[in-house]
Amino acid sequence: MKIHVLGAGGGDRAGHRLPAFLVDDHLLLDAGGAAAALSLQAQDRVEYVVLSHAHLDHSVGLAFLADNRALSEETRPITALALEPVLADLRAHCFNDALWPDFSRLPTPENPTVRFRALPSEAESRVGRCSITAIPVHHTVPASGFLLDDGKVTLAYTGDTGPTVAFWQALRGTKRLKAVFAECSFPNRMEELAVATGHLTPALLRRELDRLPASFSVHVFHLKPAFYEETAEEVARLDAPIKLLKDGELLTL
Repeated sequence: MKIHVLGAGGGDRAGHRLPAFLVDDHLLLDAGGAAAALSLQAQDRVEYVVLSHAHLDHSVGLAFLADNRALSEETRPITALALEPVLADLRAHCFNDALWPDFSRLPTPENPTVRFRALPSEAESRVGRCSITAIPVHHTVPASGFLLDDGKVTLAYTGDTGPTVAFWQALRGTKRLKAVFAECSFPNRMEELAVATGHLTPALLRRELDRLPASFSVHVFHLKPAFYEETAEEVARLDAPIKLLKDGELLTL
């Protein structure tokens, strides 16, 4: 499994691109910084966008990918996948012909630029060359993490989450688990805000990981830019092999 970290930031500023992870050139896990990071030719290769939740920092790239695809010679629609409540949020608040054109009906309802496909909760679905399992997590809006399996390895992706249970329980039974991409937004001193907004601190992440056997790598993303250095230092002091993801990084699992 090849992963291109298009963006790993918890906010949008110079040097911190919004979360988006391109898997094997054709599938995106979240889409925040995707359009800004990819050439038009690379965008045309994207077939699937799997969204953890509807918050703009994770979904806004889908709006611009759709706009670019609608003007492209590439005729395949983009398939956007998420839990049904997440898709409902996107339809109601983004692709509504007010905030943004409804590309699920353009250029025609029969031949749209974007097709929405609901993922079942905690059940495996085939998506292109991979299987994906969406697992609800604790956040301020409907949200899920994912298990992405290409038949050789499994990547676990938390999306945005505070302390949660079902996601980490699912990992314990995952045989090919190779890596976990885990959010970690705030420094430890801001734990109250992290919990209230459905996010993790380094200390909270450590407690979640303590529930699991240490047989996989952990990669952290979504650090808030205003507290990046402080949070990164606290992550580095954790007694665990944890790496911070960087914009533009290429990984092979």
